[in-house]
Amino acid sequence: MKRGILHIFFSLCFLGSLQAYSQTGVLTGTLKFEDKKPVAFATVHIVSLKKYGLTDEQGNFTISDIPHGTHQAEISSIEIERTSFEFTLSSDKYRHTQTLKRVGETQLDEVQVIGESYKTQVEKSGFAVNIVDTKEASLRNIQTNELLNTTVGVKIRQNGGLGSEVNYSLNGLSGSAVRIFIDGIPISSYGNSFNLNSIPPSMIKEIEVYKGVVPGHLADDALGGAINIVLQNSIQSNFNASVSYGSFNTLQASVNGQYRFKDSGFTVKGSLFHNYSDNDYKVSGRSVIVTGLGGVQTPVTARRFNDAYRSSGGMLQIGYTDVKWADQFLIGFTSSSDFKEIQHGAFMTIMPYKDRFMESDAFLGNLTYQKKNLFTKGLDLTVNGLYGNRNRFVSDTVAWAYSWSGEKAIDFRGNEYQYSWRSQQEGGPTLARINRDVASIRTGVSYSINDHHKVLINHVYSGIDRVDSDELRSVLENTFRGTRDLQKNITSLTYEVNALENKLKANLFGKYYQQRTVNIDPEINDETNKIVDDITSSNTKDEGYGFTVSYALIPNVTLLTSAEKAIRLPNESEVFGNDGDNVVANPSIRPELSNNFNLGFRLGKFSLSGHDFTVSSNLFTRNIKDRIGLPIETSLNVNDETILYENQGNGTSKGFDAQLDYTYNNNFGINFNVSRFDLKIVNRGVEIDVPNTPFFTMNGNIRYSFKDLIQKESRLNLFYTMYFTDEFSYLVPQGSNTVGDEFFKVPQQIAQDLGFSYVFPSNKLVASFDIKNIFDKPVYDNLSVQKPGRAFYLKLNYRINKF
Repeated sequence: MKRGILHIFFSLCFLGSLQAYSQTGVLTGTLKFEDKKPVAFATVHIVSLKKYGLTDEQGNFTISDIPHGTHQAEISSIEIERTSFEFTLSSDKYRHTQTLKRVGETQLDEVQVIGESYKTQVEKSGFAVNIVDTKEASLRNIQTNELLNTTVGVKIRQNGGLGSEVNYSLNGLSGSAVRIFIDGIPISSYGNSFNLNSIPPSMIKEIEVYKGVVPGHLADDALGGAINIVLQNSIQSNFNASVSYGSFNTLQASVNGQYRFKDSGFTVKGSLFHNYSDNDYKVSGRSVIVTGLGGVQTPVTARRFNDAYRSSGGMLQIGYTDVKWADQFLIGFTSSSDFKEIQHGAFMTIMPYKDRFMESDAFLGNLTYQKKNLFTKGLDLTVNGLYGNRNRFVSDTVAWAYSWSGEKAIDFRGNEYQYSWRSQQEGGPTLARINRDVASIRTGVSYSINDHHKVLINHVYSGIDRVDSDELRSVLENTFRGTRDLQKNITSLTYEVNALENKLKANLFGKYYQQRTVNIDPEINDETNKIVDDITSSNTKDEGYGFTVSYALIPNVTLLTSAEKAIRLPNESEVFGNDGDNVVANPSIRPELSNNFNLGFRLGKFSLSGHDFTVSSNLFTRNIKDRIGLPIETSLNVNDETILYENQGNGTSKGFDAQLDYTYNNNFGINFNVSRFDLKIVNRGVEIDVPNTPFFTMNGNIRYSFKDLIQKESRLNLFYTMYFTDEFSYLVPQGSNTVGDEFFKVPQQIAQDLGFSYVFPSNKLVASFDIKNIFDKPVYDNLSVQKPGRAFYLKLNYRINKF
């Protein structure tokens, strides 16, 4: 931890002394039509430099790294006649604003768009990657996790409703094999109260989903892939506020925005969010029963009665943006807290919990620094860091047994009774606290040797100092409380090449992993009667490496391949345990290794008379050693309340995913994706299908827009989404006699959502209404835990994109 603090301190000192000087600058601007509407997705081309920029939906564009001097730029779009302008750059920035005329229909065939969006560039880079746009989702009542669940190759596994534990599966690898980042910082550093359940899509610019092979700039032990949440980073002043209310007394509200002083570049950014839900939806099934006189068990449909969730938090940053010595320099803090009632253990059991709950909070300082062309052209620096503390509290002090009716349970004589261990979960009553000091800093340096060669060095440090205590223990026991320390360093070196007139792109990288864990438990020496520390430590080191290659046969047809030897180090909960998530410690757990391979293609974007479509597909295989996961379930442990992560054995995941995107005149759109794979593991000498894993999923959504409905300049968007999950079992078949195995199967599921959003003429106010699971079908994810049924939500969103 001390090393992490020193790292942050010296980085701050270094940043404070920067006086960057470069003979390059930035061209920014805004393009509008004569009726003041923005010219969206137009290409701005600086001819002599072969540099391109693409306007966004507000008509704004930015082109960086332009040498000082006079240059000629061309503007092209399917909506305008090709035009040009000249500009002279003599300082760090030049701004150009231009009003353009719309082109006549007879001239449309003569216009060629030569720019590519950031999404297209990344998805053609060689990685098996998808860029998820959050713009539409931010206007609807959609959580970030729901948005990810419609992404090809991604399956969200959630233990219930809002605020419940979530696992992310990418091509069959899940749990901590998939790392989640916020602007490159591991999300685990932020604590449970600041997670993808809480962060609204309006705070997010885009989501990068890397499957199997993870780029060096995200240097971390991401075995099966990575999800990087890129928060809003526009330098424009903006404001967004939303509030929604719906079924199960669910309230979600968020506010975010920033203001930049144009003359000085001084910038203030802030965001707030609040979520609450009773989560009192109805459940049924084999475990939802009420036991009456004589031990007679009666199946019932019951409401969850101990599952409420609340989370609140915010972020404030101040600093400078788009100034000579920094593209971004922001310091600030993040604060969050949450409260979660716990209805049952890892499984839905016949005896649910009452008054067992957990609370979390975090307070973290953060730092962001970015500068392109630092000291010399082509040298870029990025630093993201945070330091602070996060804590968790678990309360379980009620001894009475309860049934799914919400009332105290009765024995076969009709008498209410208490558990002998005097708590809801076995193990005895607890008021357990976990206090953590955390630090994380990511540093990235890249140097573009020329237009074809680039070198990148990235380093991530993460440190956790953890102290466990329990208020129900005696003073003497708390005096002997243990400490848990984990420190992780991961360094990557990357070489990128761009050749054959941008047709061939390759990426070669290596990664070095180091993790040290220390368990210190004070105890009394029997011989000396003195307090001594029982210290257990481990120091793990390993190396990984990989490559990506993409080749454009023609501009719209690209072949992609990638491979990586990936390492996944056990995380804090797997090593030290976590009472709140019913996880038992396993200090002897070993790292997980995997050789990952991808082979795919991307066709498009193809355009024909208003019809646009893109097709992509990826074949993959993952050869896994010492896979970390939950114990292989049998009929003997299937009702355990606690879970222990262990090395299950060696295995293989192989399969494919594919996606189709189609739009017509920007009014009608279809997205469809499918994922199919096998995940097998050798357990006790026998190869088996990994249980509790859906092998076949499909997602589809349809969007249609009506313009000028009710009012001119308004827009009504209709949405339909379908989720299909094939049948799977959370129990390994018991030998050749499979009679009764169907008892443990999760049935085939189809869930469908419907919604609409109405954009008022000002383009500032949006009202939306969503119906989730419109046919009220039973939906399950982890270990047969039932998710909410049909639900209704209304949302209002107010935004100012520029002021």
